[in-house]
Amino acid sequence: MTYLDPRYQASIAHYKYASQRIPLASQTFSKSRLSLPYGASPLFLERGEGAHVWDIDNNQYLDFINGLLCVSLGYQDPDVDKAVIKQIRQGVSFSLPHRLEAEVAEQLIQLIPCAEMVRFGKNGSDVTAAAVRLARAYTEKDHIAVCGYHGWQDWYIGSTSRHLGVPKSTQELTHSFPYNDLTALENLLQQHNFAAVIMEPMNLSQPKAGYLQGVKALCEKYQCLLIFDEIITGFRFSLGGAQQTFGVTPDLATFGKGMANGYPVSAIVGKKEIMTVMEDIFFSGTFGGEAVSLAAAKATIQKMQQQQVPQYLSSLGQQLLKQLKPTFEKQDTFTLHGHPSWTILSIAQEQGLLIKSIFLQEMCLRGILTLGTHNLSLAHQEADIARLVSAYAEIVPMVCEGLEQGTLASKLTGQAIEPVFKVR
Repeated sequence: MTYLDPRYQASIAHYKYASQRIPLASQTFSKSRLSLPYGASPLFLERGEGAHVWDIDNNQYLDFINGLLCVSLGYQDPDVDKAVIKQIRQGVSFSLPHRLEAEVAEQLIQLIPCAEMVRFGKNGSDVTAAAVRLARAYTEKDHIAVCGYHGWQDWYIGSTSRHLGVPKSTQELTHSFPYNDLTALENLLQQHNFAAVIMEPMNLSQPKAGYLQGVKALCEKYQCLLIFDEIITGFRFSLGGAQQTFGVTPDLATFGKGMANGYPVSAIVGKKEIMTVMEDIFFSGTFGGEAVSLAAAKATIQKMQQQQVPQYLSSLGQQLLKQLKPTFEKQDTFTLHGHPSWTILSIAQEQGLLIKSIFLQEMCLRGILTLGTHNLSLAHQEADIARLVSAYAEIVPMVCEGLEQGTLASKLTGQAIEPVFKVR
């Protein structure tokens, strides 16, 4: 029988209520009980302020999840809240387009190298699906090459182990390729008529010298579009995204998550010649121009420019990596990957799920909420980094000792986490 920590009494009670009404009691796999050890972690949050959140049992946490990277400035940012409240008083959704649509589009055009025109969605899946449809219409080809995670829509998810419900004919049009391997990509592009290569320009690994330039050259050679999925990298690596950081301009790009500090808005941007085909395909939604989220995006982007947020996140992340080095040098179970503003913990062990479950459990015990990534925001301070480093200094040796002595399983009090699927 699973131990149920009394600190999470309200969470567990509400889970029993919610799970009878909502599958997994969550709208998002990564926020569900599959991602944290049930019985030894919170299941529901009530509020947030700055870099902290409180669960429904009123336990406080230093948050390194930040709404799965969408809270880029911190909870209750005063400048974003002010813009949102002002817009709420004027209206949310209107019967004709609102001026904010063009104003935020212009912000993106000024910042993002490939952006000549813009359309908005509500989440990453909206705009990656739109980018793929647009590429197919523009090139008059069907096949898509993918590298990374690109959302829940049929065109992509059919290429993963979570393909239940996706027609085989759809699955056969999407093909994955490994990152940092130009030979593998070219071999793939030779096999079908590809409309586009869509990829996260960086995820776990830094691109090898010339890699992204090589991908672009292959797209030109095989006459397909290059699409950068910048849902994560955008407004985090730099204001212009990874394409600005690495100096490679794609044909189309998608943005979301951190561009509105938690409000639901995303964008597809790209070359005018391609984007005008939007007038002929169908990408249309009632809430695409919803004004409150656009007001949040405008205020968020302005603040990011004024306070150089990507530079701050990178600097803070560099401090984290430097301070973690002494702990990580003493073992080989845990490693860190990714960009300083978004580092990811990897576990090189057969017992990876057990180890990660214990790691997450122990972080929760110390009042830190993480999924094994460090999703930094403007609200995080040096003291928060020091607190996280201190937690690592206690947890890593404990896990390594448990592995050496064969007693690791006894340290898990909750249920082990369950993977959804692996894409990175």
